[in-house]
Amino acid sequence: MTLFESLLTDSWLASLLEPLQFTFMLQAFTLVILIAVPTALLSCFLVLKGWSLMGDAISHSILPGVVIAYIMAIPYAVGAFIAGMFCALATGYIKEHTRLKEDTVMGVVFSSLFALGLVMMSKIETGVHLDHILFGDLLGLSWANIVESAVISIAVIGFIGLKGKDLVVYVFDHQHAKAIGLSVTFLHYSLLVTLSLTIVASLKVVGMILVISLLIAPGAIAFLLTNHFNRMLYLAVTISVLCSVTGVYLSFFIDSAPAPTIILLMAVLFIMVFSYQQIKSKMMIKKQAKPNSEICTKKHANTTASTSVEVEV
Repeated sequence: MTLFESLLTDSWLASLLEPLQFTFMLQAFTLVILIAVPTALLSCFLVLKGWSLMGDAISHSILPGVVIAYIMAIPYAVGAFIAGMFCALATGYIKEHTRLKEDTVMGVVFSSLFALGLVMMSKIETGVHLDHILFGDLLGLSWANIVESAVISIAVIGFIGLKGKDLVVYVFDHQHAKAIGLSVTFLHYSLLVTLSLTIVASLKVVGMILVISLLIAPGAIAFLLTNHFNRMLYLAVTISVLCSVTGVYLSFFIDSAPAPTIILLMAVLFIMVFSYQQIKSKMMIKKQAKPNSEICTKKHANTTASTSVEVEV
């Protein structure tokens, strides 16, 4: 028996396939794939638009909405979505009526809403575990959670598919989009709605604290790898799905929480891509500098030769 054949024993394969024997792991794999696609697509638009902080603001502001939803006995997703949209609308209103910049307003609004949610949770007995909201509860899923996330994911992907070209123009050049007759207001608030919906769908996966990484890292990594937007979309989705599935799979064996493992993989990949780009750019600079130095050397040699001839004459 060869070494390769000895590795492919039943016990070895059984250990590799062990996570697939549990229902909660199959549910986790299903959900992360459903969430990885819309978050990756949105991350490309957010990176180009410079809306990283907007995603962070909305994700932090949903806590009071979850508590109010519990009090009113309505789905948590509804309360979270309303709170997220309130944060986005309040940010826009305050920005338009003050001299403050958008990032300043977002910092005030989302921190205030997050603080309000913490106070409400400390004073009101709820069945909601704070850790599950903050960091996700990927291994405590039900099929109802998966169906809910699937509906939201399909809606977000469908909207991006229908309005993708208009959104590209909007995120690249707001004024140009307005000049060619696009409804900039509609695109602005549609992007906010899809962002809020995606964050709500991602709560079970990574929670409100780490969701910003899912909404930024895939697009940021893809942006470093290509200059073409369509290719950026495909790369972001591929990166997000692979990191999410691998993170859940590894968390089973190393006994860690799935959400931080997923984000850590994305962080490692970002560092690797960034390092590769730095090395590549330095090599290109050296490659370009070498012919220039040779040309300068030849010019210097010609100048010296002509000077020596003139002296001899």
